[in-house]
Amino acid sequence: MVVKVYGPVRAACVQRVLLCLLEKDVEFEIVHVDLDAGEHKAPDFLLRQPFGQVPAIEDGDLKLFESRAIIRYYAAKYEERGPKLLGKSLEERAVVDQWVEVEAHNFNDLVYTLVLQLVILPRMGKQGDLALAHGCEQKLEKVLDIYDQRLSNSTYLAGDTFTLADLTHLPAIRYLVNDAGMGHLVTQREHVNAWLQTISNRSAWKKLMMLANY
Repeated sequence: MVVKVYGPVRAACVQRVLLCLLEKDVEFEIVHVDLDAGEHKAPDFLLRQPFGQVPAIEDGDLKLFESRAIIRYYAAKYEERGPKLLGKSLEERAVVDQWVEVEAHNFNDLVYTLVLQLVILPRMGKQGDLALAHGCEQKLEKVLDIYDQRLSNSTYLAGDTFTLADLTHLPAIRYLVNDAGMGHLVTQREHVNAWLQTISNRSAWKKLMMLANY
């Protein structure tokens, strides 16, 4: 069964799902949703995602939205295929979940605000709030200091193997470094920088970058 993924391939949350499917070698079809044209707010799309956000997936009879819920589902469904993205024990799973939550609540919102103010709004011909962006940068520095400390003791966020804890960060970090010009936040932190070099060298991520035409 081919998984249908609804959303633009360059949207970070869509990429989170696609990356998981690539890691697990799950066949998928991208159904483009034009955000600029407001297709994510159209009645037919709201039947798939009532909050009008991307991505949403369709897998046989299963319809699901929220990217982190989707990647947890496929990591569990195909647990024996490819990398053990959920961890190998109950304790490891708890640590993976912990860092997925950290990404969602302590990392992603700051990166999103930075990219919105420095990249998206200017592309739309609007003025970004530089003071807000600077405040987010300062907060993100403190978050990444914690990451650097954690990664001084392990190769990956949840331990010694690549898991969802690492995977879930990749799309937003690419936007932070490549689009928002905030690469110094990574390169100034030895262990965060080494971690990013390692996880961005995975074949699934390289395939996604080709798919997104970067």
